Amino acid sequence: MNSNLADQVVIITGGSRGIGRAMAMAFAEAGAKVVVASRKQEGVDAVAAEIESQGGTVIAVAAHVGQEEAISALVERTVETFGKIDIAINNAATNPHFGPMLTANAALWDKILEVNLRGAFFLCQKVMPIMKQHGRGVIINVASTAGIQPAPGLGIYSVSKAGLIMLTKVLALELGPSNIRVNAIAPGVIKTQFSRALWESESIAQAVQDKTPLRRLGDPEDVVGAALYLASPLSDFVNGEVLIIDGGMNISGGIG
Repeated sequence: MNSNLADQVVIITGGSRGIGRAMAMAFAEAGAKVVVASRKQEGVDAVAAEIESQGGTVIAVAAHVGQEEAISALVERTVETFGKIDIAINNAATNPHFGPMLTANAALWDKILEVNLRGAFFLCQKVMPIMKQHGRGVIINVASTAGIQPAPGLGIYSVSKAGLIMLTKVLALELGPSNIRVNAIAPGVIKTQFSRALWESESIAQAVQDKTPLRRLGDPEDVVGAALYLASPLSDFVNGEVLIIDGGMNISGGIG
């Protein structure tokens, strides 16, 4: 699998920690040239330094994916440095609201949709002409099982991830004729800083484990293999799909 990504150029948003960091490390190890993007420069610099220390090729770009101009600058910097973009991974996400959906105000809706959905759309829009010019491309959207089954306290987040899944399917249909594949990954509860409110709660963590056939929570590295598969020629005939990575929790009814 490693040789399949040699010299491929990949952008990973939300790449400074958690799933994004794990993907950045794995893609670099697989031979890809990695562009680590996140909101804070010091965060992406730390990941880039780690990749470089292991002999990988990487650049670190601070980019707020909720801002279209920042996404344009990210894409331009990537092309200026590496000359192309083969793979784009929309991993950045936010969720400033935990609780009943109807207690949320307009600002919370705007923030969550801005990053989780609009940002992903704009990155897809900006990389599409470059991929088209080179005759192929791969887009991977990191959705969530919350976008398939509603999760308690995560209403707006669930809506944003359901939208991301539909964005994946629409773009797979539209971009397929240009040999650009678009797929999604839907992780369950993964032990990252982003999901700390879930797994640090003893009652919630226990409920998740009880509903998960594998009887454990996920780690960021559990998601990496799916991303490598969807980015590689091994999945050349996979398009518009959602790969669930949750230890089987989805088949037991989720945590709702």
